Amino acid sequence: MELEGKVSLVTGASRGIGRAIALKLASLGSSVAVNYVAIEASNKADADNVVESVIRLGGEAMSIEADIRNGAAVKAMVEQVTDKWGKIDILVNNAGINRDTLLLRMSDDAWDDVINTNLRGAYLCTKFAVRHMMRQEWGRIISISSVVGRVGNAGQSNYAAAKGGIIAFTKSIAREMGSRNITANAVAPGFIVTEMTNKLPPERRESMLAMIPLQRLGQPEDVAELVGFLATERAGYITGQVITIDGGAFP
Repeated sequence: MELEGKVSLVTGASRGIGRAIALKLASLGSSVAVNYVAIEASNKADADNVVESVIRLGGEAMSIEADIRNGAAVKAMVEQVTDKWGKIDILVNNAGINRDTLLLRMSDDAWDDVINTNLRGAYLCTKFAVRHMMRQEWGRIISISSVVGRVGNAGQSNYAAAKGGIIAFTKSIAREMGSRNITANAVAPGFIVTEMTNKLPPERRESMLAMIPLQRLGQPEDVAELVGFLATERAGYITGQVITIDGGAFP
């Protein structure tokens, strides 16, 4: 129970990688705030299911609806967490969307939606959460980037820009916050089994597998294990790093 007594906020935690991260942090003893946005009717039910799973593990959790693109909503979410548990120790910026298309076909809305959710959302959540970490002089900021943010990808210029921005943002925050014993790291997953990859045609999945030396897609739990480690004291001397978890696809 390395995180016993700690409080975590995980954005976009109702499903997929976010869900796996929330459950991992809870298994290590942390209380967990499960953020979701009510775009789909199932999101609240999914978030509540994560909370119930944490409680079954013997932990504490709460679900919070908030649009992380909105500063007032993020501020209220952070206040809700600190009102309940008195602090925030660990922030995982996981929430993200994609609106894939080639640049010449991309609408301004498709660009803005991805940048505002994936990058502005991480900025806002970090800005409000880190104030509490500074007061206690301990914190972990872990942001989910992507290998696409490192190497780019055709048809994903908006997504790549946002995920690349997270990497640069993380490195800057690490320099700003190091003196307060706050670490900031980015995790860059490759091809992970999620709802997004499950919708891909079989030939696309096969081409992805051909790129991976380990010959399998990653699981959300693979990412969660790394995030769990970065949240502990064992990772206290790791900051400003981008750690790729992709089965060797992009060395």
